[in-house]
Amino acid sequence: MNGVRAGPPRRDRELRSYLRGAPPPGWARFLPGGLLAAVAVAAAASPDPVDIGFVLGAVPPLAVLVHGPLMTGVLGGLCVLLLGAPGFRLADVGSTDLLTIAFVAALSVLLSFVRSRRDAELITERAVAHAVQQAVVPPLPERVGSVRCAGLYRAAQRGTLVGGDFFDVRTGPYGVRAVMGDVQGHGLSAVATVASLLGAFREAVLDEPDPEAVAARLDRRLMVDAGGDPHAELFATAVLMDFTGDGRAVRIVACGQPGPLLLRDGRVEEIEVEPGVPLGLGLAEVTPPSLTSLALRPGDRLFLASDGVFEARGADGSFYPLAERLAALAHEDPGVLTERVWADLVEHCPEVQDDVTMLVLLPWAGDG
Repeated sequence: MNGVRAGPPRRDRELRSYLRGAPPPGWARFLPGGLLAAVAVAAAASPDPVDIGFVLGAVPPLAVLVHGPLMTGVLGGLCVLLLGAPGFRLADVGSTDLLTIAFVAALSVLLSFVRSRRDAELITERAVAHAVQQAVVPPLPERVGSVRCAGLYRAAQRGTLVGGDFFDVRTGPYGVRAVMGDVQGHGLSAVATVASLLGAFREAVLDEPDPEAVAARLDRRLMVDAGGDPHAELFATAVLMDFTGDGRAVRIVACGQPGPLLLRDGRVEEIEVEPGVPLGLGLAEVTPPSLTSLALRPGDRLFLASDGVFEARGADGSFYPLAERLAALAHEDPGVLTERVWADLVEHCPEVQDDVTMLVLLPWAGDG
């Protein structure tokens, strides 16, 4: 099947996100109160005593997951009142049952208080991580010079927003330059290297006349950061692109990474780019990477993806068929294209193990 598969149902996606630390979905907030109301209605409507009082023991623990201590205490108190109220026909209710529910309710209030404090700390930490991401890899504008662009980034390390992949698109005196790369490792340990490389790239865009020289600048930056230690193993792979002023041609330099895919007339073509050595080995000036020039037609799009996309495996061990899926989405808006590919990638491989980065570049002049 060539078409892109639909994502999982909305409720399933919300539940997965909640289990991974996101706020609870709206429907989950009504679950404890709904369960309490169901017991009350069943007991009031039955002409005979019903032995369902044990269900009330589940209400306070459920409230802990979705409510604060105040609401948890209110629901727990209602459970105790309902269990002891003579007007409701709950069978075999004794003092032990009341004490048990009261103890569970009190303990649930304490747990809810602890969870609420930790949630507040997590929100602060995520806000800090978001600020770091904005500083290191800020959102791309819809247009940079003559080129439209859209990017997507998802960190592999759970609970983080930044990692070892990076991209940027900048304009300078020599045209529009773009870079997408992957440093050694991922997660928070790679953030410093990413920040260093992007800083060097943004300076090189203003100073260097060709993409080979930009690659040499990035290579030297990593060598300096490694302190000249040949065993530091500080390296990165990257693809650099240099667009002409009108966006009708591009020069591509690959440093240890495959080149972009070309979306043209509803087809996906692999651009033959010779992958040079990775950055950080001190070889960019000694052995400059090969330069590939490509003329662009109106409507052409360049799609770059990190190895987190190419090497993602499904449950059957098959690699994600990126080129095949892109063919069905060739006419999507750049921003929509990255989101659709990401949704399909997660469907193919629910547990993505690596940072995922995508970058779509569309010459403005060719887009009309």
